[in-house]
Amino acid sequence: MRPRIAFIGAGAVGGYVGGHLARLGHDVTLIDPWPEHVAAIRARGLALSGLEAEENVTVQVPALHLTEVQSAFRHRPIDIAFVSVKSYDTVWATHLVAPYLSAGGFVVSLQNCINEERIASVVGWGRTLGMIAATISVDLYEAGKIRRTVGRGGAGRTVFAVGEVHGRITPRLEMLRDMIAGIDSVKATSNLWGERWSKLCVNAMRNPTSAATGLSGNQCDQHPQIRRFALRIGAEAVRIGQALGYSLEKIQAMDPALLAAAGEGDPAALETAEATLLENGRKAQRSDLQRPSMAQDMAKGRKTEIDYINGFIAAEGRKAGLAAPANAALTEIVKRVERGEIPARPENIAGINI
Repeated sequence: MRPRIAFIGAGAVGGYVGGHLARLGHDVTLIDPWPEHVAAIRARGLALSGLEAEENVTVQVPALHLTEVQSAFRHRPIDIAFVSVKSYDTVWATHLVAPYLSAGGFVVSLQNCINEERIASVVGWGRTLGMIAATISVDLYEAGKIRRTVGRGGAGRTVFAVGEVHGRITPRLEMLRDMIAGIDSVKATSNLWGERWSKLCVNAMRNPTSAATGLSGNQCDQHPQIRRFALRIGAEAVRIGQALGYSLEKIQAMDPALLAAAGEGDPAALETAEATLLENGRKAQRSDLQRPSMAQDMAKGRKTEIDYINGFIAAEGRKAGLAAPANAALTEIVKRVERGEIPARPENIAGINI
């Protein structure tokens, strides 16, 4: 019997992955708090679009509002639950699905930040896995409609990583990897925590700079002052991750050591890092549509995850005895924009002097 899969959070990433798994014939149910989104999926299906013809599909997939979960899984429990909500919603979302897990069921964190510990606090470490959407850009731009704004990966670019918290490659991890492989390139990693922190570095550099300035990710890269500030953000994050003992992966196609040196002002490293960011932008497609998730949240008037990205990096830095003034300053700027005290504009970052 096929495993029964539920996505708690059918937004940009959760809806994209869940929709394509349903397209491939998996038994998927989407669960979401936005009533209009659920109604649109029920009425017309989930419309998925991308840069390649086969990505443009409408998928018929069961969709539930949060209030309907209690009656939906009474007779057949959930084998795999993907939690794909904002970090601050992780604990309640896990509590929502926990009573409906099968005996061997487990929960996968498909989220931006490091939330495995929050999930494990509800269901236990033995039922907790991680999945990282490492190099993807998707947005839920209208109820029932999700678009991908960058091309798919392949041999040269791994889009997803899945991992066990203890680092072993288990049969259930291989099953999860094989499922995701039908959507895009994926690897089963023995370095979940290093992968998580490396992705956190990327999010710290791109998400809040876009949210604070109102610019797209690529527009931020093209602005010299913002680009160099982002490298400073990344350098602080790398040094803290290293101090905490993580084995870091490449970050925006850069070795961690290069990124750290660039953000700390090494001229040769800075030149190489800036050229890499600009080249990344040139390779990207539909760059006018690329808004990191925090910028999407800001535009929609939602609470951001700044405390779980740059704020978290600064807090972990204090534990390691390392200051992170750029991350701390950016956290406060994003909060001011979020509260409506200042508008999102490039000057918010271009004027920072640390």
